[in-house]
Amino acid sequence: MVSERQEGVSPASPRWPFAAAGPRPAGDECVGMKAGKLPPDLLSAMLAQVPPGERVVIGPRYGEDAAVLQTRGDRLLVAKSDPITFATDLIGWYAVQVNANDLAVTGARPLWFLATVLLPEGASERQATAIFDQVLSACAERGVALVGGHTEITLGLERPIVVGSMLGEVEPDRVVTSAGGVAGDVLLLSKPIAVEGTALLAREAAPALRGAGVSQQTIDRAAGLLLDPGISVVPEAEALCSAVAVHAMHDPTEGGLATGLAELAAASGLGLRVDERQIPLLPETETCCRALGLDPLGLIASGSLLAALPDQEADHALRQLHTIGLPAAIIGTLTPPDQGQVLVDAQGREQPLPRFPRDELARFFER
Repeated sequence: MVSERQEGVSPASPRWPFAAAGPRPAGDECVGMKAGKLPPDLLSAMLAQVPPGERVVIGPRYGEDAAVLQTRGDRLLVAKSDPITFATDLIGWYAVQVNANDLAVTGARPLWFLATVLLPEGASERQATAIFDQVLSACAERGVALVGGHTEITLGLERPIVVGSMLGEVEPDRVVTSAGGVAGDVLLLSKPIAVEGTALLAREAAPALRGAGVSQQTIDRAAGLLLDPGISVVPEAEALCSAVAVHAMHDPTEGGLATGLAELAAASGLGLRVDERQIPLLPETETCCRALGLDPLGLIASGSLLAALPDQEADHALRQLHTIGLPAAIIGTLTPPDQGQVLVDAQGREQPLPRFPRDELARFFER
């Protein structure tokens, strides 16, 4: 039965094929490092060496999405840099969206964007123009000004890479971090998971999906998820910040929802308990992941916002998102750190939250 705390959302199938097959794999052991995020322990150790900077309110920390800086005005400056490396289709549009997301989850309004566009040898003028037009279109869509960047033809590349940098502002008393979670907070998730990963598979690996028996109709629907429901979390971040006392927000991206959950819990110094049966999953995502042997919990998940907020505000938050046409669900709670990170699977069994050393999309493309 769908609870009142899943307004507009159908839960995942009560028996996901991934869970039914037995314990989740921990992922490939790395001999050297493979494509994807750095191992959490390595990244945390590196970031721990960064000295405090002048007027740095929030600097580089594991699990945080952006830096917050004290300017000489009455607002804080928020800054973020993120590359687009998996996608080739609409890469300029992607760069604006994902960087805007990471600012929005701090409570900030994205305002200014810089793009570094690296093109491989042999790239055409038409390709360069197309990426530039995508950036301009996405900036106009988000109300952001393109203020600079860099473009060049780069040796050794097989595909274009766009590195975006987004700047914005937030009032000092409205800053939200990944580290603000409190034990007992509920975990709210907007929109179904792995929308971005599903769309990327459809757009970049359609032959493999067809070869695995996925219909062209399903592939076309999956490709369309990029725009509907889309990968932006700016609307829900703004809506939540205006309606309730949000303690923490995070944008699950590379490594999927499981990694986003682990990062938020680690940043807050807490454990968590999440019910897999409450996590919304689109049929296109389930079909594509089952066909390719991928776990949606570890598939890149831009488009879903993860928020920690007081239990007594959960129903109001869900109604607020439903009012603006955004589905959401309560999927779990933050717990004291000694309780660990727990996933209740599709059969109701407790197990450790699965770890994905690299995103399922990267694992697929490296096969």
